[in-house]
Amino acid sequence: MPSPAAPVDHLVIVGNGMAGQRLVEALVQREGAPRRITLIGAEACPAYNRILLSPLLAGEMEREALTLRDADWYAERGVELVLGERVERIDRAARRLTTAGGREIAYDRLVLATGSTPALPPVDGLELDGVHAFRDLDDAAALTRAAERGGRAVVIGGGLLGLEAAEGLRKRARAGLSVSVLQRASRLMNRQLDATAAGLLQAELEGRGLEIVTGADLERLEDDGRGRVCAVRLADGRRLPADCVVLAIGIAPSVELGRRAGLEVHRGIVVDDRLTSSDPAIHALGECCEFEGRTYGLVEPIWRQVEVLAARLAGEDVEGYVEAPTATKLKVSGISLYAFGPIEPDVDHEVLTYHDPEHGDYRRLLLRDGRLEGAVLYGDTAAGPWYFAEALAGRHLDACRQALLFGPADARALLDATKAEAPNPATPHAQDRSPQEEAA
Repeated sequence: MPSPAAPVDHLVIVGNGMAGQRLVEALVQREGAPRRITLIGAEACPAYNRILLSPLLAGEMEREALTLRDADWYAERGVELVLGERVERIDRAARRLTTAGGREIAYDRLVLATGSTPALPPVDGLELDGVHAFRDLDDAAALTRAAERGGRAVVIGGGLLGLEAAEGLRKRARAGLSVSVLQRASRLMNRQLDATAAGLLQAELEGRGLEIVTGADLERLEDDGRGRVCAVRLADGRRLPADCVVLAIGIAPSVELGRRAGLEVHRGIVVDDRLTSSDPAIHALGECCEFEGRTYGLVEPIWRQVEVLAARLAGEDVEGYVEAPTATKLKVSGISLYAFGPIEPDVDHEVLTYHDPEHGDYRRLLLRDGRLEGAVLYGDTAAGPWYFAEALAGRHLDACRQALLFGPADARALLDATKAEAPNPATPHAQDRSPQEEAA
């Protein structure tokens, strides 16, 4: 095991998003925390929960409810909070960074938690007025205004973010607003859902008034002649009029600051299992980092990264970060989804399915040699964590196969019954005993 990190005098964290905030929270609880912590954020407000941008757009939540900690919380814990300043340059030799406003800050150890930026399609027209991302509070405010004006909105991207943006626009609209979702793949959320679950989701969203267009290959955004978007043109020639376009096709790690500093950067800022970059004084964390070729967009692995890095920065002797299987638990527009493992079965999988159209529930399990490898749950997802635990354990489930689709209660009863019926190795059957055991 590597030796713990040396005590840190001044730690600077660049990025006041959810990962940077979580790191501060983990550090201030530790005795060996850095003596000084400075947290720098490009946005003018303290960290907030980006996951809740969708209900904010939908008008279901007030802005204040998104704030993770107010400015007083940092001050009370001796954390210097610098907001509204973007870091432009890192001088690695001098261990000093410079902000866009000219502020210079020295560091002993630096953490880059710069997050991600919206991924952009390689098409013309992205610079037009009326074209938006959906990544921060300013985006949510701009989309709120667009929804209240009415007209025609086109959301590009049929994943979680795109669907949440589309539903938020639909719910927020006060005037007449039509909302279309364009998905390049043949089904919605193709990385999480199989065809049946995706079809159920599409039918539900269309029933609410959204137009879903799959197999939509974007060609360009059209200019109305005054610098504003007026339509979306698809590769097959279809043209969708649009007063507002939302780009929600994914995220890209925000790595420019690290790249300019000369750090090793592939898709993300490359780190080892201690979240350390190619410079031993600089760490990267969350959506901006890359570990063993992987980048991140879900909170579960990022929270595990935070615990490893916080312990290291506090001088604790801990194991490094390792990848672990994760399940995807989502609530898309009020519809619960849970998935893990392969989405598509292969020839060796046994496929078990359950579908209750009346209640909108669907489950599909993939087993190999009696062991669970993957699941997709739509609607009622209560059994999801149990399925995931059984898959991680690699338990042989043939004994409860007939009850497996109905969740843990009946399945456990069958497993327990099988266990009870199994012979105890410590008390073998009479016919298996040796003459010496019989005499004893």
